[in-house]
Amino acid sequence: MNNEMKKFEVGRVYQMRAIGDHNCVWQYTVTARTASTVKLFDGKQTISRRIVRAASAWRNAETVYPLGQYSMAPTLSADKVA
Repeated sequence: MNNEMKKFEVGRVYQMRAIGDHNCVWQYTVTARTASTVKLFDGKQTISRRIVRAASAWRNAETVYPLGQYSMAPTLSADKVA
């Protein structure tokens, strides 16, 4: 059994869904990364987001909040490859 945390990979496309609407899907391509941040491209703009340690540990996969951190905010996780 492999317990190593999944990490975002440069060049890969990841997706997330809205909590209230399963048909609402966002896709992001990882364009760069450091140990604590990732740069994401959504087809229009590039944003930089910090990897959230608590959420990443809980999921066992790196996790970020591309749209900001708020109640019911969708999360982008390294285990959700498009």
